[in-house]
Amino acid sequence: MEYGQFCPVAKAMELLGERWTVLILRELHMGATRFGELQRGLCQISPTILTKRLNDLANAELVLRKRIPGQRGYEYLLTEAGKETLPLVIAIGEWGMRYARGDLRDTDMDVGLLMLYLQRSIKTDKLPGGQSVLRFRFTDLEKLNNWWLIVKNDNVDICLEDPGKDVDVYFTTDLRTMIDCWMGDASYRSAIADKRLKLVGPSALTRNVQSWLSDSVFAGIRPAREI
Repeated sequence: MEYGQFCPVAKAMELLGERWTVLILRELHMGATRFGELQRGLCQISPTILTKRLNDLANAELVLRKRIPGQRGYEYLLTEAGKETLPLVIAIGEWGMRYARGDLRDTDMDVGLLMLYLQRSIKTDKLPGGQSVLRFRFTDLEKLNNWWLIVKNDNVDICLEDPGKDVDVYFTTDLRTMIDCWMGDASYRSAIADKRLKLVGPSALTRNVQSWLSDSVFAGIRPAREI
């Protein structure tokens, strides 16, 4: 889209104003580099649109498309210009926390996105031993209601089927409560006290979940109506 204006805001929006573009940048800033990884974080985007947006970002030199050695696919890496969009993405998120989250609907509660974010939020160096297994059971979901995060050294994998390993910490809750806790809208302690969350495991891990499971970067930003 062209606005026909010399204003830098208009010129920036010609690059960033298309639907999905800022969310693609969000995923790239969070560490996604491959097409499939981007699709996981943007589950409703079509492959055609994702390809087009990535090509647009590459043409604008915000993203470098680089062939994966020995494979058919590509990696998508932020250039210096792309990296400098991080303050913009963060500013949009902070504004959204203050002014745009008052009408969260059930359809916004995406369990796949939550689990992807939880996977990225594990502080692997804070979990003792070489391997830890976390199980999440969502009581309000008929499908995709059981998930496992397997932490092995510095790697965290997601499983939808029982990996057959001993579980260190069990989370039993509804989807909205888990999202509220991770987003900082509710504390783990209050959710447990209200019986919305059941946390089972060694007290060294369950007493302070945030010591090994980071909150959202936007946690703590209150809606403007509460300020």
